[in-house]
Amino acid sequence: MKKITTYMCIASACALPTAAWAKPVTLNAQLQNYGGNGAYLAVYLTDAAGKYKKTLWVAGKKSKYYKHMSAWARGSGLNTREFDGITGASVGSGKGLKVTVEIADVLIDAGYEIRIDSAVEDGRDNPAEVRVPLTKQGSGKAVKGRGYINTFSYDL
Repeated sequence: MKKITTYMCIASACALPTAAWAKPVTLNAQLQNYGGNGAYLAVYLTDAAGKYKKTLWVAGKKSKYYKHMSAWARGSGLNTREFDGITGASVGSGKGLKVTVEIADVLIDAGYEIRIDSAVEDGRDNPAEVRVPLTKQGSGKAVKGRGYINTFSYDL
């Protein structure tokens, strides 16, 4: 019986490798010179139907402002397990954000989008300010934001 269990464990380990592979993806956001306080940014993935799937990064550490990034807040439920350990400082006017995250290979070219919500204290909130398909073809191509973000790109 012990040998059968061992063989089953080995067979299971061999069957899973393609699902477990992840690729480092560098996210680059350059903010406009809007003046004012630092921007809070929530970078997250949605599936082909637009449903929230995973938080990639949160810029801004004061959780009281997270509710202003409404699309992300709704999708994540503001559950700290969704963003614990993947937060950093807010991003100042005219400054850039560059972080590297892990994204499963199977999500690339599978209908997923990278989205960014932005908010600034005493400023406008921008749900889904950036929406970009997660594709190999889109890697390295900058897109314009609709609010505080001047350009956003990702590199696979």
